[in-house]
Order: sequence, then structure tokens, then C-alpha cells
Amino acid sequence: MLHCRRLSVEPHHAASQSLSRRPRRPCLAPVQRRHPLPRSEFEAQFKALLQSGFSKLDLVSREEFDSQMTVLARTRARLEALEAKVAELEARLATEPAPPAE
Repeated sequence: MLHCRRLSVEPHHAASQSLSRRPRRPCLAPVQRRHPLPRSEFEAQFKALLQSGFSKLDLVSREEFDSQMTVLARTRARLEALEAKVAELEARLATEPAPPAE
């Protein structure tokens, strides 16, 4: 359940003491008293509100995220193998004598 506290303008030390003594109360209590909804309907409306907000964000599904993580891991492994191969070839070139000039 969501809870909230009212804040008042007080000196710093007094405010921290008064917050700890204030009782917690549900934030939705005033709304629910004016517009009592069955819990299931309230949850459905709240879920729809969240989905509407999430649809405006640039989000991906968990399945797509996991798929991209797999692709990234494979790509990273190939990159590391190629880097090792390049380092090996560079080392081989450094130790071989230069070809004769024509």
C-alpha cells in the first residue's frame, strides 16, 4: 500500500523530528473516499494508466532484452577472438625479417 506524509516548513532539526512522529496514512484514502471503486476495477484502471505511461517511453520487452544480451555476448566473444588473432599476426610480422626490396 502507498503511504505519504505531509511536509511542513519548519527549521531543519524540528522538521526531521516532526516527520518521525507523524502517523503514516494511505495517499489514496481521500480519492477512495470520494469515489469508492471495487478493488478489481481500481487495479484495472491503475494498470491501464501505467501501461499508457510506459507506452510513451522507449522500452523493450524482457524477451527482446535477453535476446539482445545473447547477441552482444556472442559479438563480444568474436571481437576478443579477432583481437587475439590480430595481436598474434602483428607479433609474427614484428619477428619476421623484412622481405627483400626489388
